[in-house]
Amino acid sequence: MNPSRIRLLVVGRLRKGWVQEGVALYLKRLPGLQVLELRDGGMAREAEAIRAALRPEEQLVVLTEEGQGFDSVAFAERLQGSGSQRLAFVIGGADGVDLALKAAASWRLSLSPMTFPHELARLLLLEQLYRAQSIQQGGPYHRA
Repeated sequence: MNPSRIRLLVVGRLRKGWVQEGVALYLKRLPGLQVLELRDGGMAREAEAIRAALRPEEQLVVLTEEGQGFDSVAFAERLQGSGSQRLAFVIGGADGVDLALKAAASWRLSLSPMTFPHELARLLLLEQLYRAQSIQQGGPYHRA
């Protein structure tokens, strides 16, 4: 997994200090990974902003509770299988992600059948991306 081939397109800003600290930690561990924060303002407006931010060479991955769930090793393998493709992970706002955007996604990912605030979803995704990198490299972070 190459973090410089991954972008997070996220609706909303981080407000909680402890989440900001966690996000900063994982961004430091994943050099090259980019996070683009988009303004919230209703599902249709957010979908428009996501489409405008999406690059033509990026594969769209939408986070949604209806998406495919993985354990950490399977997620690492899925990322490995993406090879050199560029991935754009989308985390929607309070109302979720527009249905047409979900339908256009190359794949839909579920972090859990539970629903999380977008700030927490961002932190969880970054941690799992770091864990996937560690698994692929045989590092000590993942001890399963």
